[in-house]
Amino acid sequence: MTTSSPAPDLSWIKKLTRPEDLAAYRNTLIAEQQPDATRILVCCGTGCKALGALDLLAAMKQAVADAHLDVKVAPLVKRTGCHSFCSRGPLLTIQPQDIFYQKLKPSDAAEIVQETIIGGKIVPRFLYKPIGSKQPIEKRSEIPFFAAQTRVVLERVGVVDPFDIRDSIVHGAYSALVKVLTQMSPKEVIEEMKISKLRGRGGAGFPAGLKWESCARQKGRHYVICNGDEGDPGAFMDASTMEGDPHAVLEGMAIAAYSMGSDRGFIYVRMEYPLAVQTLANAIRQAEDLGLLGQNILGTGFNFKVSVSTGAGAFVCGESSALMSSLEGKVGRPRPKYIRSTEKGFRDSPSNLNNVETYANVPKIILNGGAWYASMGTERSAGTKVFSLTGNVNNVGLIEVPMGTSLRHIVYDIGGGIPNKKELKAVQTGGPSGGCIPIPKKFLDINVGFGKLAEIGSIMGSGGMIVMDENTCMVEVSRYFIHFLVEESCGQCTPCREGLTQMERILTRITRGEGEEGDIELLEEIGTFTNSFSLCGLGTSSANPVLSTIRYFREEYEAHIRDKKCPAGVCKALYHLEIQPEVCTGCGVCKKRCPAKAITGEKKEPHLIHQELCIKCMECYRNCKFDAIAIR
Repeated sequence: MTTSSPAPDLSWIKKLTRPEDLAAYRNTLIAEQQPDATRILVCCGTGCKALGALDLLAAMKQAVADAHLDVKVAPLVKRTGCHSFCSRGPLLTIQPQDIFYQKLKPSDAAEIVQETIIGGKIVPRFLYKPIGSKQPIEKRSEIPFFAAQTRVVLERVGVVDPFDIRDSIVHGAYSALVKVLTQMSPKEVIEEMKISKLRGRGGAGFPAGLKWESCARQKGRHYVICNGDEGDPGAFMDASTMEGDPHAVLEGMAIAAYSMGSDRGFIYVRMEYPLAVQTLANAIRQAEDLGLLGQNILGTGFNFKVSVSTGAGAFVCGESSALMSSLEGKVGRPRPKYIRSTEKGFRDSPSNLNNVETYANVPKIILNGGAWYASMGTERSAGTKVFSLTGNVNNVGLIEVPMGTSLRHIVYDIGGGIPNKKELKAVQTGGPSGGCIPIPKKFLDINVGFGKLAEIGSIMGSGGMIVMDENTCMVEVSRYFIHFLVEESCGQCTPCREGLTQMERILTRITRGEGEEGDIELLEEIGTFTNSFSLCGLGTSSANPVLSTIRYFREEYEAHIRDKKCPAGVCKALYHLEIQPEVCTGCGVCKKRCPAKAITGEKKEPHLIHQELCIKCMECYRNCKFDAIAIR
């Protein structure tokens, strides 16, 4: 398998020295293109790469070359960032026909070229079919997963080649930067941001315009910092944006720097994101060579240099003060925030920190106006939000929807519902410090926004969204996230360090069948104390998984402690499997699938599980088509 991208050829670059040069250069690039030319866009996001997308890309290029196409327009195969429909990869789209092919192999390349590119025919088996439907969908824009989204941050992700700045310029990159440099004062930029009502997308949700204004007021050298240290399990919003459209992030940072009088910026990215580091470093180099970053940008006298700094992957470095400490070369630990970082942050200087998604919104706000952005979403939560939709949902991937969209719409219309006809049980939002929302009972139609999630004991976080079905044990979910936080706590303050450790011990006992009366109340006491007295934002939300699951799923805790049972059949010490003889058809599938040979029975006769041999791997339960196996 190919594992790395080739070094980009930069010999074509000529520096742009005036603002009007960008529009002229863009027009030249557009004129060189054939608008009707077939373009094969192969998703090369991290998920598709793991499934062999680079091999597919190479095979597509070879198939096009081997075909010696005698057509008026030559197909162009190019790599792009994440197309966002991760559960259907490796995938590609063919433009301008808007054909969407999914779950491809390199061996499919020649057939696609012969049948679709040359023959103009659709290959039905490569098309997407919604769950429960026999009718395949040909066009990408008609697939519910895409059609129901509003893509602002993700508009160019999956469309442009992130390794070629020319492709991004054709699609409008750096037009907003030219606008602010030629038509707007720094104060006007900040005012536009305040009108947009954009709130930071990293978790805290502080209004970006007010933050920029506060930083701009301070004296001294200003720093613009981008938080790309996305550490939530199951979250990949920022990674995909950095990998797929790095110039949106860089342009947003440059506009922020202009508004605050800054000439220096940093992007802090964890080393677990090697593709993001690669695309950002390449994008910075190309933008500097073209005169769009660095010294005397477009001949306007505005200077802004950006560097990529890599972190070791500590979860706590997603916290702003810990990130800045790590950026200074110190241990990444939070500090008390008696003074805001906009006044005294990185190197004790005024520093503005926003995350990747926040900066990527800025160019669109400048081009379309703050009122346009504020017209989307709700009064308290304007604009759109990118979510990583994962867990027990049919359509796993990256989605972008207006703030205020209901969880029902996200899970069922975009996510395609729950696999295997299972019932939806809960949605966990906000990463490991978020809360578990009991969907069917109370909150299926809740509108996702900063205020609404806080009201029910969860948080927006950076946008992780994990869907859980009826077979999810909420006590085990709580234990899992608390264990993660114990491992990732910096250990600096006692409430977080000791509180999390004690909660993990109690939860582990409960899931092993050793729970005692009073454990629930003790968890509530410790959790409330930890959230109240920890030092940083991560600590003050760390008990949310425990408190929210007790709040909404208390009966599961009680079943574990008092009845010594796990209703979901997850905690191995607290359940056993039985075959219901009145339901069993004697098909023999369970017996065949059992790796421990713990099931016996004759054909067409009820089978039996021998408890002394059963290892509770659930293979029989998952593969029984007649629901004859019960969790007791």
